[in-house]
Amino acid sequence: MGRRGYPPEFRRKVLDLVAAGRPIVDVARDLGISAQSIYSWRRQDRIDQGLEPGLTSAEKSELTAAKRRIAELEAELAVHRRASELLGKVVPPKGGSRPSR
Repeated sequence: MGRRGYPPEFRRKVLDLVAAGRPIVDVARDLGISAQSIYSWRRQDRIDQGLEPGLTSAEKSELTAAKRRIAELEAELAVHRRASELLGKVVPPKGGSRPSR
């Protein structure tokens, strides 16, 4: 799928360094990551702690999984619809009752 980013343990250690008073710019330079990443991690951590409004990490994960499942179901439905269209052209629909003899 692609790069998933930094592991949660690494993020936690970076946030601990910032919480201990080290400037974000210094931490970012020393570790070779962008300061913006640290700001984003800090904001998400504050949301997870309930200090800021927003979607928590768990809610984001659940939403992503739901969107993925919806996309799968929509693709499956499209296949069924297309199959139904094709079968409708090949097999004529049954007409009411049979003519009596």
